[in-house]
Amino acid sequence: MSRRGLLGASAAGLSAAGLTAAGVAVASDAPADRARPRSARTEPGTSGVRLRWLGNNGWEIRVARPGKRPATVLIDPWLTRFRTGTYTEAGADPTTELVVDKDAIDRHRLRADQILVTHGHYDHLPDVPHLAATTDATVLGTESHANLLLALAEPEERDALEGRLSVVSGGEHLQLEGYSIRVLRSLHSMTGARARVPFPGTRPGGPPPRPKTIADLVEGGTLAYAITCDATGFTVVNFGGSNFSAADLAGLSPDLAMIQPGGATVHDYVPRLLSCLDHPPYVVPTHWDDVDEPLDEPAVDWGGLTGLRNAVRAASPSTRFVVVDHLETFTP
Repeated sequence: MSRRGLLGASAAGLSAAGLTAAGVAVASDAPADRARPRSARTEPGTSGVRLRWLGNNGWEIRVARPGKRPATVLIDPWLTRFRTGTYTEAGADPTTELVVDKDAIDRHRLRADQILVTHGHYDHLPDVPHLAATTDATVLGTESHANLLLALAEPEERDALEGRLSVVSGGEHLQLEGYSIRVLRSLHSMTGARARVPFPGTRPGGPPPRPKTIADLVEGGTLAYAITCDATGFTVVNFGGSNFSAADLAGLSPDLAMIQPGGATVHDYVPRLLSCLDHPPYVVPTHWDDVDEPLDEPAVDWGGLTGLRNAVRAASPSTRFVVVDHLETFTP
């Protein structure tokens, strides 16, 4: 157990891009509230999905497609990892300067077909413009996320990024070649005695001035994402905050859920979430490492991992709790 507490005291227009232009289509073969049976996978390692943890809520998800190269989906890829003080007693200083280390990003040689943004904070968003420019990926996020991304982008990145943004708000179900992505309206963690979202707010109506500090990157709405491999039916769902909207999880019965520690101000956080997800066979914790520690060394728990493990065990005894370390992979 770490000595650190979650986020400490740190709580202090783009028109929608057409999905056809983004290279995706909306699936319409089933009602949104119709439950989908879990995959018929029987042997470990045959899910058709490989996960690699990039630290914080950053994930590389590779999806098998028979006869084609695997698809690669990135969620909240943040590789720069500048010092923030997030999990210290004082919490992150809002005036901390934003840093984007392109050399650090490029060392990981990531590729992507889609980049999925859960929310706009400094430990989720800043590296996305560079990754989008170097991978030709479509980027999914809210209008606020899109505006913040454009504000962050270097002049040489901006034109390319603008053509790759797909503005979503939750409820979209996108069918791609060999896999699908379901966009889920979600909620951000609420911290402290007053249960507040750190760095709240939205940025509608066009890009704001270039963000300079971590406080300039506001939440901008929160999304969750479910990714399904067509070949096996295996579904992975990721939550970028330790909160959720129960109504928006209707019909979702994932095989694996990536969920965060925390949620102290959320009523019955883990039991309710696992019940909404129909007690998935796997839970993989996310966002549990101290982000001031290096990505190329073993993760340092900020203090929530044991509590999450115990809560999952109590609420869903048959669920397997699988911890993945920095840059390690896991194939269910």
